[in-house]
Amino acid sequence: MGIAVNDLTDPTDPTDANDPEDRARRSRWVRMIAPAVAVAAVAVAALVIGVLADDDEDVSTASTTSAAPTTTTTTTSVAITTTTSTPASTTTVDTSATDAAVWPAPSSGRRFTDPVEAATTFATEFVGFTDPVVGEFLQGDSRSGEVEVRPRADGPVTTVFVRLLGTDDAWSVLGTATPNIEVDQPTALTTIGNPVRLIGRARAFEGTVDVEVREDGTTTPLGTGFVTGRGDGVLGPFDSELPYEVAGTERGTVLFVTHSAEDGSVWEAAVIRVVFPTP
Repeated sequence: MGIAVNDLTDPTDPTDANDPEDRARRSRWVRMIAPAVAVAAVAVAALVIGVLADDDEDVSTASTTSAAPTTTTTTTSVAITTTTSTPASTTTVDTSATDAAVWPAPSSGRRFTDPVEAATTFATEFVGFTDPVVGEFLQGDSRSGEVEVRPRADGPVTTVFVRLLGTDDAWSVLGTATPNIEVDQPTALTTIGNPVRLIGRARAFEGTVDVEVREDGTTTPLGTGFVTGRGDGVLGPFDSELPYEVAGTERGTVLFVTHSAEDGSVWEAAVIRVVFPTP
């Protein structure tokens, strides 16, 4: 039984399939949360298998107590195959678990009932934006969406992906994306190496994008460095490696940030949720 990510969206989804901006927003959202949503398909398959097993047990019991001596019990095995696009190196994460989130840290105890508040505190406290311009919540499906953050009204957009997680259904941040920093590697929820391989494309002032590797619960980086794209308004490729200190937590983030040429403030950011290798 194959379950596609699109099958999990809300039928009341307000986005318009014919609108280019809505299609782009849905595409970005799917790329970010697909690793976390994949486990939902596995859980459904397990549930169905359990139900079928119970049904087979009931049929078997009824057959052995039948008065007709010629009754034969036949058990049919049903193979259920769940197909997902999750890479082999991706860690399966329960969509109800807060450890799928970049923000707030699972150990912090902080919970947000408002997706915009979650995005705003993430932008200022985690990424380092100074007095950002924060947009409205844009619905993805009944449990997910995104919030646009800009360093100023005419600045570039950093899209913050948010989702209801945890047993208390609180809003959490899964990561961010920006059109000026396209990250191919690492991808969300993959186990990274040490050094971590950084592959993608970027356009920034002097082509420089600063990179940090962080463990959960702190903004103090385990490792810092930079990658170089292009500074002439065109996306330029980068392929680099960044070593970092051994993490004390199982999960963390890789943060790509550009800064303003005027005052050095945070300009935009791509934030990827990752899993650290076992020591």
